[in-house]
Amino acid sequence: MIQQLDNAVVDFFQGMQHIPAIDWIIKIITYLGENGILWILIAVIFLIFKKTRKCGIIILGSLVLGLIIGNLALKNIIARPRPFIADPSITLLISAPDGFSFPSGHTLSSFAAATSIFTWDKRYGIIALVMAALIGFSRIYLCVHYLTDVICGAILGVLIGLFAAWLYSVIEKKLTIKENRP
Repeated sequence: MIQQLDNAVVDFFQGMQHIPAIDWIIKIITYLGENGILWILIAVIFLIFKKTRKCGIIILGSLVLGLIIGNLALKNIIARPRPFIADPSITLLISAPDGFSFPSGHTLSSFAAATSIFTWDKRYGIIALVMAALIGFSRIYLCVHYLTDVICGAILGVLIGLFAAWLYSVIEKKLTIKENRP
């Protein structure tokens, strides 16, 4: 049943009339999520300033955790073929990505970083979460991921972002206690 839903979504995007300008925008959005580059850039900028350094560390931590859990572990354990591998008749608008489909690494890293930002500042976090959702949507639109790859990537990303923020606060608290001991 889930695979039928996934296939129906892929069929919808394959069958729709594409508008070149929208396709171009979607491609730009998906490339922003490539290798987590947007989120790494934001983290590096945040690391420069003392006021945002904590958030930069949390973002980088969440991205590393997401890479290990999502791309290195789950993708290889589950080994789900991408939609265009399962159905070679699918026409791609971008170069075929490597690797397996589940979970969506673009979506996972985007939601992990965006959630990290949200835990630090809700206003910027909402903007980041909207961008993460757009990146996730772009993966479905471009038929390089199934709907469930993106949904699970988003859920896992949120959980990893929350975990990274929690872990930072625990470590920070232990270091503060250690520093204040006589």
